[in-house]
Amino acid sequence: MKEGNNHNLISYRIFFNLFITINLCPTSPMNQPLKPSVSVLGKSIDLSSLFFYRKSDVVYQLTFEFCNRYIHLYKDRTRDQMIQAARSCKQNIVEGFADGVTSTEMQLKLLNVARASLKELREDFGDYLKSRHLAFFQQGEERYSDMLNYCRKHNDLPEYESLFAQWDDEQMCNYAITLCHIIDKMMVSFLKHLDKEFVTEGGIKERMHRARTQYRQEQDERIKQLEAENPQLKQALSVAIADAHKWRSAYEDLKTRALKAYYQQLEEIEKLKEELHELKEDKA
Repeated sequence: MKEGNNHNLISYRIFFNLFITINLCPTSPMNQPLKPSVSVLGKSIDLSSLFFYRKSDVVYQLTFEFCNRYIHLYKDRTRDQMIQAARSCKQNIVEGFADGVTSTEMQLKLLNVARASLKELREDFGDYLKSRHLAFFQQGEERYSDMLNYCRKHNDLPEYESLFAQWDDEQMCNYAITLCHIIDKMMVSFLKHLDKEFVTEGGIKERMHRARTQYRQEQDERIKQLEAENPQLKQALSVAIADAHKWRSAYEDLKTRALKAYYQQLEEIEKLKEELHELKEDKA
């Protein structure tokens, strides 16, 4: 029994070592952390995080309210043009960032379309003031400073909407023009950043090339690791198989001896029973 147990322990150790080699070896390919793949798609940006987009929504709603109150629905074509220009600014920002996931070139074009629409709208508000002999708020005036500070610090429609009903046409025009200036400045800054990013990192074609190149490199490295580990695993498997055969031989030998001892004891028990039975009969 002791010999059989020793063979059993050896076999378990060999199989345990094989398991460790395959599953826990630090150099095993299946235990190597996957390298982050190069993303083909560009970064998706949450528009609510962009101040110039949020301000463009304010400009659109302000323009819509202004046109409803001060520009005749049928007698002045400027009404539709101003509303469409305000909408074009906001919607081209949305479309630009959506297309920017796959095309930086298209994103640059659409954001520039948004800027062009914004400039057209700003010009329309300026023309309204000039044609009706209303005032442009001037630097140095208290109302100009208040307006500029408010437009710089506030980005969302709820912060302006309650004021629309309080403003007259002169105030609405000046606030709209100021917001247009601020949005344009923000967009110029963002476009410069986008231009620099495109020059240094490239567009989708460059990202696709980098992703494909990295994928091939990862596959080559994985093949090399597998080829390096294969002889070790093969050797460990051979040792395990050889030990399994030894263990099986030891098991068969132990089984034969155990069965032989069992039948000998069984035979001896039967003889003892017969002798005991004979003794009982003699006494009787």
